[in-house]
Parts: sequence; C-alpha cells; structure tokens
Amino acid sequence: MIKKLLTKVLSRSSQKIFKTPQDDTQETRTLTSDIDTNLQILHDFFHLCEDIVSKEFILNLPTSTRSFIIYADSLCDPVMINESILKPIMQENYFQVQEITTMNASLPQIILKRILINHQAKPVSDIQQLSNFLLNGHLILVIDGYSTAIAIAVQGYEERAVNEPSSEQNIRGPRDSFVESLSTNVSLLRRRIRSSCLKYQSMTLGEITQTKVGICYIQGIANDKIVKEVKVRLNRINIDSIMDSGYIEELIADESLTLFPLVQNTERPDRTAASLLEGKIAIIVDNTPSVLIVPCTIVSLFQASEDYYNNNIFATLIRIGRFFAINIALIAPAITVAVFSNNAELIPLNFLTTVAGARSDLPFPISIEIILMELTFELLREAGVRLPRTVGQAISTVGGLVIGQAAVTAGIVSPITVIVVSITAIASFVFPDYSLGTSIRILRFVLIILSSFLGLFGIVAGLMVILFHLCGLRSFGVPYLWPIAPLSVRDLKDTFVRAPWWAMSTRPSLTTDKESLRQASKQGPTKPDKEVNDQ
Repeated sequence: MIKKLLTKVLSRSSQKIFKTPQDDTQETRTLTSDIDTNLQILHDFFHLCEDIVSKEFILNLPTSTRSFIIYADSLCDPVMINESILKPIMQENYFQVQEITTMNASLPQIILKRILINHQAKPVSDIQQLSNFLLNGHLILVIDGYSTAIAIAVQGYEERAVNEPSSEQNIRGPRDSFVESLSTNVSLLRRRIRSSCLKYQSMTLGEITQTKVGICYIQGIANDKIVKEVKVRLNRINIDSIMDSGYIEELIADESLTLFPLVQNTERPDRTAASLLEGKIAIIVDNTPSVLIVPCTIVSLFQASEDYYNNNIFATLIRIGRFFAINIALIAPAITVAVFSNNAELIPLNFLTTVAGARSDLPFPISIEIILMELTFELLREAGVRLPRTVGQAISTVGGLVIGQAAVTAGIVSPITVIVVSITAIASFVFPDYSLGTSIRILRFVLIILSSFLGLFGIVAGLMVILFHLCGLRSFGVPYLWPIAPLSVRDLKDTFVRAPWWAMSTRPSLTTDKESLRQASKQGPTKPDKEVNDQ
C-alpha cells in the first residue's frame, strides 16, 4: 500500500506529454539539390553554434561544381580533414566525369566508392540524421545538384588514457580500467574475448544529449529472454539526457524502493568479461567509465576479480572474512547498544562492572554516543572522498583518530564506543562493491535505533524484515539471493567458497541459455607417473 502510494505521488509530475525543446522548432526536413538552400538550412539549424565550421570550395572538374563542408571544430581532427578528405576530393580526376556520364553514377557515389574507400563514410539526406552525425565527430560534404550528402568520420577529440582502476584495486591481475570512450571500452572487452559469439549492439538514448549506449553479451551463453528484456527496458527509456550510467541504472531496475543495488557497476574490463562468460549482459554508456552488469545477485557483489587469480583456498578464506565483515558492519553497533541498554544480563558481571565504572560520568546514553560517533565517521569519510587524494586520506585517517581520542579525553564518549565504531568502520571497507557498502551503512543506523528501543528483539525483527525484503527482490527476473534462495546446490561452488577451477565445470544455471558446460571433465591436478619417478 505504501509503495503504491509513493509511486503514484512520484510519478504524478511526469504524466504530461514529454517534449524536447526541438519538438516545437524543428521539423523533419531533408536536403535539396540547391547548395545555397542547403547551406541556409544548416546555418539555421546550428544557429549560435560558433564551433560549427562551414567552408565552401569548388570541385576541380571540367564543369565547376560548388561544394561545402560543415563540421564541429571541437570534435574533429583538422589534419585528417585537410590531408585525407579535402586533398583527394579536390584533385582533378577525369575518370569520375567519364563514369558519371557512361554509368549514370552520381558524384557522391563516385566519391564514396573511389576516394573515401578507406574512411567510414555514409550517405545521408535527412537533416536530423545529418545533425547526429555532425555532433558525433563527422564531417558533412554537400555537393551542388545532389540532395544526398556524405558523412565522413573524422573524430579527433581528446580521450583519457587507459589507467589503473581507482575504486576496484587489486594486488594480482590486470591493471587496466574502462574509460569514457565507448569504442575504447568495447575494444577492452574484444581483447579478452576474441570470439564472434561476443555480440555488440548500440542504440541512442537521450533526446537532447543523444548518448550512445552499447549492449554486450555472448550469444549461446547469455539467456535470450534476459537479453530481450534488457533491450525492451532500454528502448522504453524516454528522457532528455543521459549523463552517466547511473541514470540508466535507476531507469531499468526491477524495484525502485530498495537500498540494495539491483544493477552491478564496475570499471574493470576483466570483471566484465568474466560476467559475460557466465551469461550476463553488459551495458556500456558513452562518456562514463562505469559499465553496468545485469542480472545482479547479492552474492556477485561479494565477489572480487582477485578471487579468481589466487589459490582457491586463499580466496575462500578471504570470502569467509568478507561475510563476517558484513555482519560486523551491520549489527556490531546495534548489538553493543542492545546489550548495554536493554540486555545487560547477557554480559559477564566483571566486564559489566568495568564498563559501568567507565561510563558513570558520561552525559549521554550509549545509543546517542554510537550514533554521534557513526555520524562523525561518515562525515570524515565523505570529506576524504571530496578532498584531493593526498589530503583526503590524511583527513579521514588522522581526523578519526584525533576526534575519537579527544572525545574520550573530554568525557563525551566511552572508550568502548570508539572501539566498536572503529571496528565497524574498518569492516565496512572490506566490500568489493561500493554500492553494497553504502546500503549496509544506512541499514546500520536503522538497527541502532531499533536496538535502543527494543534491545535484541529489535535487532532480530529488523534482520527478519531485511531478509524478507531480500527474498522478494529480483534483478531482471533472477532472484536476488540466488543460489541460496532458491537453493541451487550445483551453483554453491562459487558463493561462500570458491571451488578450484577444475571443479567449476558448469556455468550458473539461471543466467546461461544453452551452453552451460564451461570446460571438459578431469581437468584437476595430476601427479607424474610412477615410471617417471623411478627414472
């Protein structure tokens, strides 16, 4: 009931017909055969756009033919325009004229087939389509007497180099990360999966921004129903701008009123390639280094790419440590509040006497102390993110130590409060996925409030509500707690533990379609024959 009411209130303002600023000023128009008319149309279309440059020239043919080019100076490479485009086109070539007269071929067709054969060039006549090409770094060539122009790719804008990932660092494994260029990100995946089964399809979203969005999946491994559902949800998006993959993440999620991430995001190409090989789909958005991976389960958020590069025993121990860390980060402060406020009978008498003596002169109850210290640590964490990297690390570390010690010395909080909050903060940094860590941090405050009023019963009731909510979540139809609920014994080999590679012969059953076999049997370690040892 509450969910339906909130959805109705939030969607009330969007019931009007969505219209972009271009809907009232621009009509569907095409080029004409008159060059002056075409030039005027394009000048009107890009009015007050000083970076849009147009140059008129005469083609060097027996019959002088007027032409002009128009391009975005901030998006194109001037050297490529002069050397690779204008110079070959303006050279005198009688064979072009002969072919035009004998084979009835148009001059734009001759230029496409004879001169621009090594370039990405396409004929275009629609004004809106021409505008999209131009604003994507294409040069537009218009020739007098022809209603079809030529769009030539001459992109030359600056791109960030491929560097080491900043938010998903590891000790062992690849060190490259996604960048803001869509083509570069796709190439990083192609370098890892050199197969024609890796499919890539693109679309344009955002009526004003015209952001290019790509979908990557492995045909035969990815579930066709999930692939179709991804395309349906993306095509359903009708918005004026897509500035980051976070826009799409909210628009395609199964649920809106949840703290848990239903779409996984990563900046690591190796993690994305591994997800594709498990039957998942990657959504790549231009101008953002974060790639979305669907469907998403809570187990996948605990998995780091480094788990698969180390020994399986070591990786299993690390994963078990992560599961312990999530419990510490979620319920350690709440249990402390419940025990010292409402359930003191659970504490040994000697320990209770020591703590009571240390807290005898403190002005606030322990619940207020923990909430104040948690808020302080959250402010320090946020300040460390926003400040420059060299200064931010010092602020978050030294600031926490200084403030905690000063609070204890001033008699505002007890040492046990500082210890619990510090351990909780350390445990919250263990999560490989930042979004999941944020969800745990928010739920931690909810459990602290429940424990301050209801004690351990409030913690148990809050955990039951969280578990009930997790059981009802879906990510593109896949249960969020899979393979734990519903239970899939076959797929438990890559959850709490990381089985050796020779034992993981099949892919996850819910995300793969047809090809579930990952490798051949009997791939385990072998010892030398006895005869070899005897020699």
